[in-house]
Amino acid sequence: MRLPMFAALLALLLSACGASEDAPSPGRVENVWVRLPAVDGRPAAAYFEISGGESGEVLIAIDSSRVENIELHETIDEDGVMRMAPIMTVEVPPGETIAFEPGGRHAMLFGISAEITPGTPLPLDFRFENGRDTRIEAVTIGAGDEAPFEEEN
Repeated sequence: MRLPMFAALLALLLSACGASEDAPSPGRVENVWVRLPAVDGRPAAAYFEISGGESGEVLIAIDSSRVENIELHETIDEDGVMRMAPIMTVEVPPGETIAFEPGGRHAMLFGISAEITPGTPLPLDFRFENGRDTRIEAVTIGAGDEAPFEEEN
C-alpha cells in the first residue's frame, strides 16, 4: 500500500521539476542609474534597460520606499518643441530590449529622500503585469556627473 502512494508522490514531484525547466526565461532590468537633481526638491530621473525575455514583459510601475512618487515618461517632439508625456505601461516584446535614456524614455522620481546623495544606492522595485517584481539597487550620480553606463547613440 505504501509503495503505490510513494510512487504517485514521486511522480508528482518530478513533474513539478520538469515544469520549471520549460518556463520561459523572464526579462531583465539592467544598467539602472539615477541622476539626482541639481536643486533640492526637484525630481530626479532614472534610466535603465529592460529586456522582454522569451515571452515579453509589460512594466506597469516602479516603486521605492525612498521616493514619494515615480512616473514613467517619454520625450515627445511636437512641431520642434520637446515635451514630456506620462506613459502608463511599457510593453517589451520577446527578445527585444528597450532603453530608458536621457532625451527619451525615463522615470521621474518625485520627493526623493534627502538621505540619497551621489553614490548612495537607491532601491527601486520594478513591477510587471504578470505579478513579478524585481528589486534593483540603482547607482546614483550628481546632476553634472558622467553617466555610469555607456550610452548608445
